[in-house]
Amino acid sequence: MGRAHEVRAASMAKTAAAKSKLYSIYAKEIYQVAKNGGTNPEGNPALKRVIEKAKKEQVPADVINRSIDKVNKGAGEDYTVCEYEAFGPGGSNMIIKCLTDNVNRTVASIKTVANKSAAKIAGQGSVSYMYENLCVLGLKGHTEDEVMEALFSADVNVNDIEVEDDTILVYAEPGDYTKMKNALESAFPGVEFTLDEIGKYAKDMVTLTGEDLEAFKKILNLLDEVDDVSNVYHNVNL
Repeated sequence: MGRAHEVRAASMAKTAAAKSKLYSIYAKEIYQVAKNGGTNPEGNPALKRVIEKAKKEQVPADVINRSIDKVNKGAGEDYTVCEYEAFGPGGSNMIIKCLTDNVNRTVASIKTVANKSAAKIAGQGSVSYMYENLCVLGLKGHTEDEVMEALFSADVNVNDIEVEDDTILVYAEPGDYTKMKNALESAFPGVEFTLDEIGKYAKDMVTLTGEDLEAFKKILNLLDEVDDVSNVYHNVNL
């Protein structure tokens, strides 16, 4: 499986409790993006992207609208994006992305996870150099050659392209996200993206077995229980 699959595999399961957390994370992210760049999605590409992503995750419209209304009403909330790096069993590592209004609370929560598991918190830069910050779009119904031709014709710089089952995954620098998406939408009118993300992707993957695999899964499960954790990027083939 490709790198994008591993990011999806690390995301929260769609249980009732996980859905509640998912809605909360999107509510905070939409609020912060709207506060920073404006509440009109057409004038704020970052807001448009996160709203589209939230809708694909079946986040209720009420959750989305309430978050934007809070900005229009001048709510005083403020959230900070924090990233923590950690090592796990068997050569595994991870970057834990959090969205929080209380950094001290978040740090304490991450340390608690480490104390209860095989995770070891690492210094800044100890893990991140092994990851690339990329945007990725996934689409079906077209060949790899068709996708590449559309991107080259629009002068889009592509970092990598993968074929995962019947899905074409295209990776590029985050700064080229809008250009890449516009090129594909122009070339394939009505295209629906099965994956639309900006995140961190491990340069090299590892495969865990036995106790190491169980220990790693325990880390992910504990992190899922931390309300401030919005995503976990890792290098493990699950």
